[in-house]
Amino acid sequence: MATVLICRRFPRLSRVTTFSTTAKCKAESESSQSKQKKEENPETANTGTESAAAIQLLDPLDYRVLYNPSAYAKSRAASQQHAARNSGQALGDAFTSPGTAQVQHTFSTASSQAWPPLRNALPKPKPKPLLEQTISARLSAAQTKEEAENEKTEMHDSKEDPRMFQKGRPEYRSLSYDKFEPTETLPLEEGDSILHSVAVLKGSQSPGAITDSFRKLSCLPVEQHAAVVSEPRFNMLCRCAVRNITLLSTSDLIDILKACVRLVVPPTHPLLTACENEFCRRVWDMDLDQLLLVADCWRCLERSVPSYLSILFSYANMHWKDLTLPQFVQLVYIIGEGRRSPADLMQKVESVILKYLDSFTLEEVGAICLGLFKSLSGISDHVMRKIADRVSLQMEDMSTYALVNVLKMLRYARMDHLPLLKELGKVIPARIPTVNIQGIMHITLTCSSLHYFDEGIMAAVATSLPSKVTYCRSKDAAKFLWSFGCLDYEPPNEEEFYSSLIEQMHRKLHEFRKFPEHLLTGLLGLAFVNRFPEELIDYALRDEFVQKTRGSKYELKKDLFTLSKSVEIECPGYQGSRLPPQLYQEITEMVLNFAEQEIYVRPEIVEATSLLESMLGGPEYVKNHMILPHTRSSDLEVHLAVDGRPIPFNLKDPIADKKLRDIGVSLTDELMTQLVKGRSNSQSPVEVENEARAPGQERGEEARTPRVGDHAALSGGALLAGATLQVEPKSERCLEAPPTLTLNRRPRGVKLAIQVSNRNHYCYCSKRLLGLHCLKRRQLQQLGYVVVELPFWEWFPLLKRTRLEKLSYLHYKVFDPALLSRAG
Repeated sequence: MATVLICRRFPRLSRVTTFSTTAKCKAESESSQSKQKKEENPETANTGTESAAAIQLLDPLDYRVLYNPSAYAKSRAASQQHAARNSGQALGDAFTSPGTAQVQHTFSTASSQAWPPLRNALPKPKPKPLLEQTISARLSAAQTKEEAENEKTEMHDSKEDPRMFQKGRPEYRSLSYDKFEPTETLPLEEGDSILHSVAVLKGSQSPGAITDSFRKLSCLPVEQHAAVVSEPRFNMLCRCAVRNITLLSTSDLIDILKACVRLVVPPTHPLLTACENEFCRRVWDMDLDQLLLVADCWRCLERSVPSYLSILFSYANMHWKDLTLPQFVQLVYIIGEGRRSPADLMQKVESVILKYLDSFTLEEVGAICLGLFKSLSGISDHVMRKIADRVSLQMEDMSTYALVNVLKMLRYARMDHLPLLKELGKVIPARIPTVNIQGIMHITLTCSSLHYFDEGIMAAVATSLPSKVTYCRSKDAAKFLWSFGCLDYEPPNEEEFYSSLIEQMHRKLHEFRKFPEHLLTGLLGLAFVNRFPEELIDYALRDEFVQKTRGSKYELKKDLFTLSKSVEIECPGYQGSRLPPQLYQEITEMVLNFAEQEIYVRPEIVEATSLLESMLGGPEYVKNHMILPHTRSSDLEVHLAVDGRPIPFNLKDPIADKKLRDIGVSLTDELMTQLVKGRSNSQSPVEVENEARAPGQERGEEARTPRVGDHAALSGGALLAGATLQVEPKSERCLEAPPTLTLNRRPRGVKLAIQVSNRNHYCYCSKRLLGLHCLKRRQLQQLGYVVVELPFWEWFPLLKRTRLEKLSYLHYKVFDPALLSRAG
């Protein structure tokens, strides 16, 4: 059966990735299969050599591929027993660990009829010559070996990997459960004998005998543990333990709990409920080592014990000054795994971090950062910077897993630490091929969240990702697209890179129904770099998907608004779903209300608006508003006639033919020298940096904007070379543009969209514009506007200069002779 490709291009967009109609996944076809075991097809057919890749997603019914999409960190030998994981697990950074059950995921195409089995669809091959068979066999073996290596790299034990720090000190043996602790394996006969004794005695065993029975049963061969736990005689032993639980010593009770961990007793078992209640009662009679060990056992059993943790944290809060280094690290680990952040205790955690910072191993530093990140614990800039200082000096010696955990916390703290970021650019690119997909995602997301662009890191990620893309969760694929789009970076292998990720987004379409924010994140990242996959956009703008976004824990209306309006402007041939007009109106009002309270009133924008009104003749010549509300930043709109004269258009109060007021200024020799030469060469970069900070500038326009500062790379003051302006006052006449503006007359004037930019529009410590603002300027130009920027490295220093200097600068920007040449 032939596959017909419909390669749809939007006008102007030569890079739009197109898809086979068989790749389209509908919510209706998935809903009836959501409870079945499923499996995804990582194989794709990439046809065509044009820049717009045509992708064919063939998924025959009998084609099965097992893989592990929940991989996160470097592989461990012990984790190889988990052959596959559930790709539908919780996708948050701080969600609970996935299960270890092997699950197959199937993903059907949207075709109304099933594809025939692939092997039956092809003609029967002729026998191959012996040499060809040998070569084919070797290639197959090599491919199998490569796949095995990839599988090994992607394996992750979510319970054991975060505990690797415990191997660094012997003291952790008394604080934590060690699953690798050597034990003498008992023969099956002895286990049967123990259970027989339990049945004969009918629950009349002594407390010591009960504990001994649990110890011995947990030493049976691992493959027998499930059978033991399901035995009625084992349940009889558990009931006996519950009846005698108050008679057991604390050490015996802990031994029983450890035995339950080895036997993998279900977390909801009645015995564990009784143990939890008893431990809560005994907390104040136990020492801290015992308390931490019990908490660790609860973690290994995956049982939620909020009451026990609350008492443990209260105990630690009272004895925090006595915490040893291993006790403290283990405590922070428990805090992270419990996803709880006790406020009173966290205030003291910072003091202990500073106390032991130089003594922590690098793995312990990573464990502390992971614990703080998972519990969403705030940390002061001072402490985070101290941690980053140490990591930047020893990054070469740090495991990638520990380093990624530090990056998570750096991102959460919104901390710009240039030495660490620069060292990351030296160390991490060479490691990328051996890091699994979730680790790579967190590295990439850290760079984009901090607006830090390092081409070496991004290129290494782009090179490695296509071969690993089938291991991406929906969240991973979305974050990669967002990160590359946010930094406006298209790698050398951009077509392969974007095609593979868009293809994976199609495979994961069923996950987006549960996590709609990930689909919008990915599509916005693609829109930033001018890519609009039609079928995914159509799915995201359908009424049923829009309804699902309302149930998300995130506010997604603005993201829907940005996506839909961008498609409307940049893809005029798009015929798919659109947002309803009433939703447009609702979101527009919400965005504009925010702008009036937070954006239009910023000092740098207010000053520019006021000066432009004075220079051009009044408020009817300037409009401070959002030309494109979906881009969430303001514009100062100015209209110029073909002869360079300002045109009144902001007529709130109709005033016909109002003359421009004369507000010309005289440029003295001293002022011209300052304007042409800029600031004194003796001024230090620090002085320039301090002068460039305007009141209120720290508040970014986006919720996820990092706290970044100006650096010497962006200094230099007002760049006004060549500003030979003639602004002599003329009696009773309007302010005129320089004579050169009247040349090359065109039939129409020009609309200016003046951008008062700030640091958060650019990558950190550079003049590289971020993706959202590239999108905005691209769309303004498509709508006929000429974009004029007042870059912050020029405008912010001028805010503290004289009014004449600011007016002269604005005159130079608005009446640039090159502007009218762009008039349409």
